[in-house]
Amino acid sequence: MVKKIAAVAGGVFIGLIIAFARVGAFPFWGSDSNAPKAPPAQQAQAAPAEPLPAPPVAGVHVAPAAQPNTPEPNEKVGVITSFAPLVKRMIPAVVSVNVVQDVKISGMPFGISPGGPGDDNGGDDDNGGGGGGSGGEMGPGDPFDQLRRYFGQGGQREFKQHGLGSGVIVSADGYILTNNHVVGNAEEIHVTLQDKREFTAKVIGKDAKTDLGLIKIDTKDALPVATLGDSNSTEVGDWVIAIGNPFNVGMTVTAGIVSAKGRILGGDYDDFLQTDASINPGNSGGPLINTRGEVIGINTAIYTKTGANNGIGFAIPIDMARNVMDQLKAHGRVVRGWLGVEIQEVTPDLAQSFGLPKPEGALVASADKDGPAGKAGIERGDIVLSFNGHPVNDEHELPALVAQTPINQKVPVEVVRNGKHMTLEVTIGERKEPQVASAKSEEPGGNWGMQVGDITPELAQQFHLESTRGVVIQKVAPDSPSAEAGLQAGDVVLEVNHEKIAALADFIAKAKEAQSKKKPALLLVQRGGATLYTVIKPAGAAQG
Repeated sequence: MVKKIAAVAGGVFIGLIIAFARVGAFPFWGSDSNAPKAPPAQQAQAAPAEPLPAPPVAGVHVAPAAQPNTPEPNEKVGVITSFAPLVKRMIPAVVSVNVVQDVKISGMPFGISPGGPGDDNGGDDDNGGGGGGSGGEMGPGDPFDQLRRYFGQGGQREFKQHGLGSGVIVSADGYILTNNHVVGNAEEIHVTLQDKREFTAKVIGKDAKTDLGLIKIDTKDALPVATLGDSNSTEVGDWVIAIGNPFNVGMTVTAGIVSAKGRILGGDYDDFLQTDASINPGNSGGPLINTRGEVIGINTAIYTKTGANNGIGFAIPIDMARNVMDQLKAHGRVVRGWLGVEIQEVTPDLAQSFGLPKPEGALVASADKDGPAGKAGIERGDIVLSFNGHPVNDEHELPALVAQTPINQKVPVEVVRNGKHMTLEVTIGERKEPQVASAKSEEPGGNWGMQVGDITPELAQQFHLESTRGVVIQKVAPDSPSAEAGLQAGDVVLEVNHEKIAALADFIAKAKEAQSKKKPALLLVQRGGATLYTVIKPAGAAQG
């Protein structure tokens, strides 16, 4: 009986196993080659088995695998869905700046109008910049340009030149930061706020080297003020917003990113932020703002061949602008530190010759023996690696570091000389601006009405000069003998009455000698690639 029961139980057990195998509950003895397979859809949904973790090793900590796109420590994260709240908060502190300047030019043959910023289009920008207020010449395609420049003896013609720019309010009592090229030569400055109120502004100070200008409007009401940020902590790839009045269409907001930092455009103190936020003529002087609502730059220029935005704009870092602004507000001018050296780039070949592992620092090409560097023992051939604790990565960084150092402050300067590192203590001096003089005489009416100066690297760059001899005319007064003689800013005076002019002292002596005789003087002038003679008559002389 027992055997029968055991046989029946065994048969039932085997039957259950076969039934479970048919419905796929588990493989039948590991042989699944002929087992029915799941439909493709079910196979695709099947999750792959995760690999088993490696057995722990005593004393060894295994960090978890990094997930893709994991933020780095202190990395700014978040999704920006709209700039609208930020713009509403910031735009009241941005203003439109309209300038007017009286311009006098030589008469045009055939009655051709000069066009340019003086036309009805509301102005244009100079040097392809973001929007400005200077110019007055036709474009390179003007067929009468050479006639106007060289043979403009058809009398003088005056007109009102209008320029356009932007600005940002930096104090509740009416101080506004903008560009020097917007307000630098303006006779009148009109500021329009976002609420349509209009004011007449006055220039507090301007600095051509950084292209910054500080103006002020007077109002009894407290004005909205922009918060100034920290451009040094700004990183490439950060979102930024540009606000301004391009083409005089009204206040406009554009967005982009910081494309690069430390851009050099040819000036001694260049350290521009580059952005692809759209900047056009009229944006100059307006703010570049980060996503925290802080001004990190002052828009100043664009790279363009058409006059419109090509996606490369430049802004003055606010760290530099703040320093210049404070000096302009306190003194009306900028006082810069002076080291007394001429420097050049450290190329890979020079780095190898001087025993440096890589190109870095600024190579001293010459040192004024009576200047701060010379007195401290810095010599030609030294390579400056750090200044006052700040590394000098290339020759462009040193002038800005020196310029921002207070006068008479003693600072450590690290140099490498003959492969040896040494630190010298230098007492910073004050940088003297290039000597500029007006050709004046003590005799009544002896003023020629021109402002001249030695040809410095800055003036050579400003006026696109290749000549290193003579003196450059920086300004010509309207209704003056110089204006009547057809002289222009940027002309280089090579001779006065057949006497060669090598420097400013020569010109002053020859000019005073000529003026004392109260007779016309013959000047040889270089203009661009051509030279020409012109006669300058003393003021009040009869015109023949």
